[in-house]
Amino acid sequence: MRIAERILTAFVVIIMAGLVLVPTAQVIMRGVFVLPFIGAEEFTRFLLICLVFCAYPLVVQNGENIVMGEFKAAMPARLRGIVNWSISIGAIAATGFLAYVTATNISRNLANATPTLGIPFWIFLGATLFGFAGAALVHLLHLRKPPQADTNIAV
Repeated sequence: MRIAERILTAFVVIIMAGLVLVPTAQVIMRGVFVLPFIGAEEFTRFLLICLVFCAYPLVVQNGENIVMGEFKAAMPARLRGIVNWSISIGAIAATGFLAYVTATNISRNLANATPTLGIPFWIFLGATLFGFAGAALVHLLHLRKPPQADTNIAV
């Protein structure tokens, strides 16, 4: 699992670099060279969507979800374990359902593309499918040992 996490982290870093470089290049091209960077906004939007959904399994894997830490800390250990298990089951159901719905939408949007650059919608939806399916898998793995520890961010 460690190698997959490193590969995904590197991929997300590359996407994030692109998310910074594309608007920067657009500003430089328009401001300095007075040349338009056609499709920069569309490509930036594409990168942002991919970044959010591709990074989602990493967030889940590292237990960085926002939790109600104070409430759980006040619970007895046995009840806290039940709550953690229930959270994992609910998360598996939600992310699994969203992955299924996204897969269905991919099959219905194979011919659609963005207007300027012609990026196929299935790529956007593919990142979404990857994110939700990956998160469902990580939540499933967390059933044995939920990551909802007292070290998580508390709201």
